[in-house]
Amino acid sequence: MQVILLEKVVNLGNLGEVVRVRDGYARNYLIPQKIARRATDLALKEFEARRAEIEKVQAEKLAAAKAEGERLAGITLKLSQKAGADGRLFGSVTSMDIAAALVKEGFTSVIKSHVRLLGGSIKSVGEFPVQVVLHADVVVDITLVVAGEMA
Repeated sequence: MQVILLEKVVNLGNLGEVVRVRDGYARNYLIPQKIARRATDLALKEFEARRAEIEKVQAEKLAAAKAEGERLAGITLKLSQKAGADGRLFGSVTSMDIAAALVKEGFTSVIKSHVRLLGGSIKSVGEFPVQVVLHADVVVDITLVVAGEMA
């Protein structure tokens, strides 16, 4: 299926490009999330008529993400989880735990899908690098410190 991208999508294309994607990806993700629109003649004409407006909205989203990224850059986030004597956690630290901790710190635009754990799931105490992807062009590295509390 061919779609018009309404915003930049990593590994797919930029705003306004007409790309071919699998039908399921378009129907189940891109179109419902309002990231893309089916590329028909009418849709292409409407897009060209509204292109400046859409680009302005995307520029505002990028500016907001950059501002949030500058605030977030380089912070050290501390989490406390129950752990055994050997430093292994009972369970693990998930991206949802990290997103919730960032929201408590005042970064309200961060959601679970923005958090990327570089080394896989975190199952022990220590320091870990974490990426927060606020926008396709804004990726911020933070440090997560997991402290153990005795059960």
